[in-house]
Amino acid sequence: MKNAFVFPGQGSQFVGMGKELSENFASAKEVFEEVDNTLNQNLFDLMTRGSEQELTLTANAQPALMAVSMAVVRVLEKEFGIKLKDKAAYVAGHSLGEYSAACAAGVFSLSDTARLLRARGDAMQKAVPLGVGGMAAVIGVSFKDIDALVEACCDEKSLCVAANDNSDGQVVISGHIAAIDKAVEIASEFGAKRCIKLSVSAPFHSPLMQPAAEIMARVLMEVEAHQAQIPLIANVLAEPITNEKDIIKRLIEQVTGTVRWRETMNYMNNQSVTDVYELGAGKVLSGLVKRSFKEINTASIYTPTDIEELAKNLS
Repeated sequence: MKNAFVFPGQGSQFVGMGKELSENFASAKEVFEEVDNTLNQNLFDLMTRGSEQELTLTANAQPALMAVSMAVVRVLEKEFGIKLKDKAAYVAGHSLGEYSAACAAGVFSLSDTARLLRARGDAMQKAVPLGVGGMAAVIGVSFKDIDALVEACCDEKSLCVAANDNSDGQVVISGHIAAIDKAVEIASEFGAKRCIKLSVSAPFHSPLMQPAAEIMARVLMEVEAHQAQIPLIANVLAEPITNEKDIIKRLIEQVTGTVRWRETMNYMNNQSVTDVYELGAGKVLSGLVKRSFKEINTASIYTPTDIEELAKNLS
C-alpha cells in the first residue's frame, strides 16, 4: 500500500463546512479558532452560517478551505495518533490546495498559511478588475489539443491560456472575458463536447495574474519556511520537491502558471501509489482520480465517520 494525500482547491467550499468537525473534535475547533485569531475575522462563523456569496469571495474561500483541510489533518494526528509524514508517499493540492499540502508537510505553520492565503486571495481579486477576466471548462478536448482553440480565441486585445489540466478531456482555460466568450461560442468546432463558463471572479492561472504573483513573491519571502517532511508534487512541475526555497519559487510561478493536475496524478500512478485520499471539503479531486485512474483507490475524507474509517485503514 502506498498512500498520497491531496487537498482541494477553490470551488469545493460550501456553507456549513467545518461545523460537524468542530462539534465532534476539540482539535478541529482549535484549528478554526487559530485561523480566526490570525486573520482577525470570524471566518468560522462565515463558513458555517454566512452567505454563499460572501464565502465564495476568493479572499474568504481560500483560507476557509485550507482551515477545513488542516482540521482533518489535525484530528488524524491529535485524536487518532496518525501522522501524515509516517503514512504518505506524497502530498499535492489543486491551486490553493498546494498551500494546504505545504502546511500538512510542515513547510509553513497554520497561522502563516492562513496569512499567505488571505494575501493570495486579496492579490488575485485585485489583479484584474471585476468583469475583465474569466474562465471556462472545456470538456472533451485533451490538453495537447487545446492550443488550437486557445489560439483561435486570442487577438491583440485579449488572450486566454490553458489554466488547469484537470483530467483527460477536462481542461480549464483562463483569460480576458472576450476570449473566454469566443471559446464558449466556437469550442465545438475544435472537437469540444461542451465549453462552460465558470462562475469565478478572476482569470486565475493566466498571465493576467502577474500583479498577484509579484505580491506573493514578496509575501512568501517574509514567512518562515521549512523543508517538506513529505515530498510535495508541485502544480507547475508535476514532480515532487522538498526544498523550501524550491517550494516557494513554484508557489510564485503557480499564480500565473498551469495547474498540471492530470500529470500530477499520472506521476503518482507511475510511482505505484495505490490509495489517494482527498482531505477536506468536497469530492472534486477524488472524482478526477476515479475518472482517469480506475486502479487507484480513492476516498474523500471530511466527516467524522470518514476520518474514523481512514484512521482504521492507516493504523
